[in-house]
Amino acid sequence: MKEKNDLMDKVINLAKRRGFIFPGSEIYGGLANSYDYGPLGVELFRNISSLWWKKFVQERDDVVGLRGPIIMNSKVWEASGHIKNFTDPLVECKICHMRLRADKKDEITDHEKSHAGKKVEWTEPKNFNLLFKTFIGTTEDAKSAAYLRGETAQTMFTDFKLVQESMRRKLPFGIAQIGRSFRNEITTGNLIFRMKEFTIAELEYFVKPGEDDQVFEAWLDYQQEFFIKDLGLKKEHVKTVELPKDELAHYSKRTVDTYYKFPFGWDEMAGIANRTDYDLKNHIELSGANLRVKDEEAQKEFIPYVVEPTFGLDRMMLAVLADAYSESEARSGKEDAVHETEVILRLPKELAPIKIAVLPLSRKEPLTRQSSGVLKMLQKHWMCQYDETASIGKRYRRQDEIGTPYCVTVDFETANDKKVTVRDRDTMKQDRIKIVELVDYFQEKLNF
Repeated sequence: MKEKNDLMDKVINLAKRRGFIFPGSEIYGGLANSYDYGPLGVELFRNISSLWWKKFVQERDDVVGLRGPIIMNSKVWEASGHIKNFTDPLVECKICHMRLRADKKDEITDHEKSHAGKKVEWTEPKNFNLLFKTFIGTTEDAKSAAYLRGETAQTMFTDFKLVQESMRRKLPFGIAQIGRSFRNEITTGNLIFRMKEFTIAELEYFVKPGEDDQVFEAWLDYQQEFFIKDLGLKKEHVKTVELPKDELAHYSKRTVDTYYKFPFGWDEMAGIANRTDYDLKNHIELSGANLRVKDEEAQKEFIPYVVEPTFGLDRMMLAVLADAYSESEARSGKEDAVHETEVILRLPKELAPIKIAVLPLSRKEPLTRQSSGVLKMLQKHWMCQYDETASIGKRYRRQDEIGTPYCVTVDFETANDKKVTVRDRDTMKQDRIKIVELVDYFQEKLNF
């Protein structure tokens, strides 16, 4: 357990120190479980989101995208069952008034259980709705009540017929969305693992009833391939967990969660649910809209079933950071040959926030001018970073620490041979490349 906590501490330290993740509102003492993505964090998150969209929308001819609002008509959440059923069991300590999800109370340490020399006394569990409530307009009453969405799925259901007709789609087909969701979580923590405001990627795949079980298995395989092959997570750190019937969400016929071995233990990162016709049927009943599909052969209408792959992008980002974190003895040359530990973030090249760092060997002319020219040329194609401070060895180490795959060094020979040295983060191999050939060189190396 100590080793796992140490790794989490190291990831948190690196994330803040190098500009991946900052505590939210820190100058005012922060806000519990609120985080900002810094300059490198926003790039890493954008790359993960783009990779997901590429694999689940762009590269498939049976999925289209959508972008819906955070606040919808409150009847949407009535029809979906979220107002009634979107709850967690809450317990409260009668002595210190600590509040927790009922299933988390046994995880509190002996030290935390002690309050004024007394042990915790828990109340009986009671349901606590996770939706954030707000109001639209100038009055705060029942008529103006609204909710921040707890999931992105409902837009795909309410717009189902609009998408089908405008895009001329036949079953089976899917609608995908990436967006912010909000849950008034009772228990939060472990950096960005569980937050009240987070981003999820969801896909609603509409099928004929009877075809849903086979489609479920296909999406489960596709999802696991994405985690290992595309996201680059270690296979031994990923597993699937079948939810028992008594733990299924109110809309689910079957759910399989994907767990990742985080530094604090195994926990949920994504999941696939068979939502049957639950959502469309309820929206039909409450709205009166016809969201059915016509079976041309049987000449009758039916309500499609829905298989839903869901991904927590913030949790995926934490998994990527933890999976890529590694340490080794200082390896950047004699000047750094002290017994120090070097952090190397072995991010997949496609996910790395900075693809190329440009490093002049000296801060003097003409090296800085030549380096600036190289930087401007490469910036048209990739996210790059310029660094001229400290020794070249220390600059290499800074780039290793943030996962930069390639460093380009402009040295004293560059003016004569018009070449630069390219260093590979993982192999440490150095290639001497002509400046005019750099773009072609990196297009081959960074061709995703």
